[in-house]
Amino acid sequence: MKMPTKFRTHCPFCKTHTIHTVERVKKGKASSMTRITRQKHRQTGIGNAGKFSKVPGGDKPTKKVALRYRCNVCKKAYQKKCFRSGKFELKD
Repeated sequence: MKMPTKFRTHCPFCKTHTIHTVERVKKGKASSMTRITRQKHRQTGIGNAGKFSKVPGGDKPTKKVALRYRCNVCKKAYQKKCFRSGKFELKD
């Protein structure tokens, strides 16, 4: 899917249609001690330790794309609901 980096859409803060710039949201830094890792630490030495292995079949064919829309008038940013796309690219 190709999407322009700038287009005119509704801003929920200005309550008018303005030009927005689009940027892809990057993944945040993962926590070193997540809930899953704490469970794994508790389960070491127990017979069913391979419980948290990957799902058979590998990755999904499409990934969720999260976008951040920034209004050029009020400079506020917001995100809409993520959508699935196989290929995603922002064009000028």
